[in-house]
Amino acid sequence: MAEVSASIQPYRLHLPETLSSGVVFASPHSGRFYPADFTRRAQLDLLRLRSSEDAFVDRLLTRVPKAGATLIEAVYPRAFVDLNRAEDELDPALIEGVTRGSGGARVLTGLGVIPRVVAGGREIFRGKIPRAEAEDRLARIWRPYHGQLSGLLCDRHARFGRALLFDVHSMPSEAASGGPGPDIVLGDRFGASARAETSLAVEQAFRRAGLRVARNSPFAGAYVAQRYGRPAEGVEVLQIEIARALYMDEERIEPLPGFDRFAQAIGAVFVELADLIRGDARMAAE
Repeated sequence: MAEVSASIQPYRLHLPETLSSGVVFASPHSGRFYPADFTRRAQLDLLRLRSSEDAFVDRLLTRVPKAGATLIEAVYPRAFVDLNRAEDELDPALIEGVTRGSGGARVLTGLGVIPRVVAGGREIFRGKIPRAEAEDRLARIWRPYHGQLSGLLCDRHARFGRALLFDVHSMPSEAASGGPGPDIVLGDRFGASARAETSLAVEQAFRRAGLRVARNSPFAGAYVAQRYGRPAEGVEVLQIEIARALYMDEERIEPLPGFDRFAQAIGAVFVELADLIRGDARMAAE
């Protein structure tokens, strides 16, 4: 089990010089460190493996720390371990020793915490992987990431009285069913993971930037929103899906010529969203 490198951190954490926002931004699917052993054993080439990435989403979030907010981003790719799945969403069709029938609908389609497929339902490996290999990925990547994310939300809640997590993703063009789809989909699990006024404020911010916004369809929020969203307790989560066609060539997985311009525009929205929980962290902590 040499896949998970001891020298590669499971996530990157970007803290502001001055913490002035109780907002945390996360990019759990933009990781692009593919272990050599993993790519060697896979039956797909790197381009196809990368089809599951939220490629370049981390680059859209670079202004967040300068706005006084916090950013945590994945290092390993979604095809290796999915940080937006529960730890027990294990696929019996992929992992040896897993009892059949465990997990839910996502597992049945091959999109468990250790994915069996990438975009288009293409299987990553021929056959199964050892249970110990799956457990190693969870122990070295999934648990440290969620330990850090949980800690950040607890800390921001203690400092500011509230915490707000934006779990940021990208969506492929095929997610739109007939006609032009939305540019942004906000998922608050139909009000279960965020307050109505928060979701409305976020929607209005994106609309002011000229973007088409939908809520909860086709993406209502997955594991992260379900686990951490507790609006009655002062911790809210909104999943943000950004249409890939706005900034990248989806076939080649390359930024479009207008990428920098788009990154500036949406970065300004993220800076505005950081204002949703503002205050002096030191005073709040006292």
